[in-house]
Amino acid sequence: MEPVAQRLLTQFKNAKAARKAAIDAKDDKAAQAAKDQMDALVLFRSDMVTYERAYTFLSQIFDYGNTDFEKRAIFYKHLLRLLKFGLERDSVDLSQVVLTHHKLKDRGKQAMKLADGEYPKLPPITEAGSGTVQEKEKAYLRDIIEKLNSILGGDTTDGDQLSFVKAITSKMAESATLRT
Repeated sequence: MEPVAQRLLTQFKNAKAARKAAIDAKDDKAAQAAKDQMDALVLFRSDMVTYERAYTFLSQIFDYGNTDFEKRAIFYKHLLRLLKFGLERDSVDLSQVVLTHHKLKDRGKQAMKLADGEYPKLPPITEAGSGTVQEKEKAYLRDIIEKLNSILGGDTTDGDQLSFVKAITSKMAESATLRT
């Protein structure tokens, strides 16, 4: 596993360094080429995850009769543990986050609204492996906190902290424009 994982990780690392160098040199074409290579590797990893999950699920239902599918699924399963590219976090450190409030709510039993003899229908697996890499929307944590503080104000009660939706709704109701 190590040689394959190392080769893919090196490709991603080199593409990332090439993109940074191209951005610094203001070479848009080279930067886009490096980004495309990074996206291809992230998409490859995503496709391996899709294959491994689909195979694991479908192999419970029927026997493929071909060990190559099983070998590939096992290979991907172990390789995915070693491939960490595309999962990096830029600058959010949650090591000091402490849970201070939580709320449990019993919503009761929900009726499934099925006629006699009718079963729930699950959508089939379609277009597996046809995904694209999505750009992640980024924001600084301090900007998010400032925005929430401006909406909620500095004085939040325990009830506000337990039910964020109610707090936002009540704060929005204070605005004449939103009421109108």
